[in-house]
Amino acid sequence: MTKSRTPSNRFHAENAAPESMPCPLYKLAQRQPDAIAVCQDGWEYTFADFDVLVQRYAAALAARHVAAGQCLAVAAANSVQYLALIVAAVRQRIVICPLNTRWPVASLRAAIQYVDAALIVADDAMLAVLDLPAVAFEELNATATVSHAPSWDPSATATVVFTSGTSSATPKAAVHRLESHCCSARGANTNLPLVPGDRWLLALPLYHVGGLAILFRCLLSGATVAVAPTDRPIAESLSQVRATHVSVVPTQLARLLRQQLLSDHLRAVLVGGAPLSAALAAEALEVGLPVHTTYGSTEMASQITATPPGAGPDDLHTCGKVLPYREIKIADDGEIIVRGPTLFDGYLATDGVRAAVDRDGWFATGDRGELDDQLRLVVHGRVDNMFISGGENVQPEEIEARLCESEGVAEAVVLPVPDEEFDHRPVAFVRMLPGYRLEAEALTAELAAVLPRFKVPIRFLTWPQTLDQKGAKPCRHVLQMHLKQQL
Repeated sequence: MTKSRTPSNRFHAENAAPESMPCPLYKLAQRQPDAIAVCQDGWEYTFADFDVLVQRYAAALAARHVAAGQCLAVAAANSVQYLALIVAAVRQRIVICPLNTRWPVASLRAAIQYVDAALIVADDAMLAVLDLPAVAFEELNATATVSHAPSWDPSATATVVFTSGTSSATPKAAVHRLESHCCSARGANTNLPLVPGDRWLLALPLYHVGGLAILFRCLLSGATVAVAPTDRPIAESLSQVRATHVSVVPTQLARLLRQQLLSDHLRAVLVGGAPLSAALAAEALEVGLPVHTTYGSTEMASQITATPPGAGPDDLHTCGKVLPYREIKIADDGEIIVRGPTLFDGYLATDGVRAAVDRDGWFATGDRGELDDQLRLVVHGRVDNMFISGGENVQPEEIEARLCESEGVAEAVVLPVPDEEFDHRPVAFVRMLPGYRLEAEALTAELAAVLPRFKVPIRFLTWPQTLDQKGAKPCRHVLQMHLKQQL
């Protein structure tokens, strides 16, 4: 007989003196019990119903002896149950780790081992492939007895979210306290106010910090989280659930405009994850879409800057101004650095959580940018994406933005290839919209008219059909591997 292993606690919750704030969901369940908290696939859950589900999950976690400060890993698609489990974990001061369900099984297992999960919860699709001792949501069924109003501890570690790993092949595990998520939501709601009756379409996965942020924004405002079906176009979901708010990446915005199924209820379309081209912004404004650009990061619990309501073309060329509870400045080398209450504690390591800030508390984002004369942020691209061609600095994102202004181009990623004369030259992977063909000569001519010659790609390659398009950002390291195969 082997001795059972007790999961480690790298977050030291058992040694921390708990702080306390009323649980927003419990307050909403008392104040507006019949208002809609979450909706999915035609089903609507009131705040009272949702709170009961959260209580059951909290009791089930306690029954399974998952202690405060231990980690709960979840591998599942977005659902009402998933949202309830997150809130239940927060109430119990359990650290929740949402897993990227598109990762290979080996990567999922490695992540679960790395966070030393005390319990794994998965939906049916993931249970079939994980081959680990995971439990289904249906098994989290316990009788809840609430003797006092539940509270939240802002100082407690709440989440471990893996970064996207788009520039490198190795995502990092970012650790956030509950306070970070709450401050992030408060600042975002100041810029884009939410009120009871509003519905934010949850089209981003919950393993993405932008998906988690929607939950916290709605809980702190009394608005509704509308879970989007994974097998249905976003435009169709917007109309069906009467969404007032939605978060998308530029590619998704382009699809919304092409499908022409825009909801009359929409009051805010938040666009992030990649630069919004001037052409796409103009098209959105022309049809009356209330578009907002934003810049954020996993480490800052989602949004850092955003444009305000009524933003025009000049504003949308930027990522807007810094939101409350954040600070931002540009370092001497042009890198964007940030700090504030939304900032994470650090990256999870085998010996605990390692801080990633300088002595003044500033975190280096790895992005290059500038603040214009109105203090609006303009992002130039990733520091580690820049390369040298013929002695000149080349920022791939600048070329990508120009490419995305070309008719029919849905997405583009520019990568360097070695060159004996110039050190490196740019090549471009281009994904075209349906009905358009990749025309290299036409793209070359368009870019040559607006860019220096050394920034014009020497080759245009078709977007790999095997590359998943559901992510928030294209995976550069995956495209780099495709490029090596073609050289």
